[in-house]
Amino acid sequence: MNAAPIFAPPDTPCDLRGDRRPVDLVFLARQTGGDRDLEEEVLRLFSRQAAILGDDLRTVTDIEERKRHAHTLKGAAQAVGAFGLADRALRIESEPGDPAPVTALLREVETVRDYIASLLR
Repeated sequence: MNAAPIFAPPDTPCDLRGDRRPVDLVFLARQTGGDRDLEEEVLRLFSRQAAILGDDLRTVTDIEERKRHAHTLKGAAQAVGAFGLADRALRIESEPGDPAPVTALLREVETVRDYIASLLR
C-alpha cells in the first residue's frame, strides 16, 4: 500500500466536479469511516466485481439471469458510491430484454474502472 493518501480532501480543486466523478469519494469515505486502506481495498474488490459482472451481462441471454446480475452490480455500485453505474444497472433490471442499456452499462463500467485505477496508482 502507498504511504501517501490517494484521495484528496473533498474541498481540493479538481477537474471533475463531485457530481461528475464516477465514484463519490465523500460517500465512500463515510462508508469506510475514513479508513484509507479500507477504501483502497473496497475499490479494488469492486473494480474486479464490476468487470466480472459486466462480462456476464455482455454474454448472458437468460432474462432472469440478466436481471440478477444487474441487481448485484447495482447494489455493489451503490455501496461504493458509483451512482451513475447503479443507475445504468437499474435500467437493465427494468428493461432486461433491451440490449441498449447493457451497452451503456458496459461503457460506464469501463469509466468507473479507469477512474478507480487512476486513484490506486
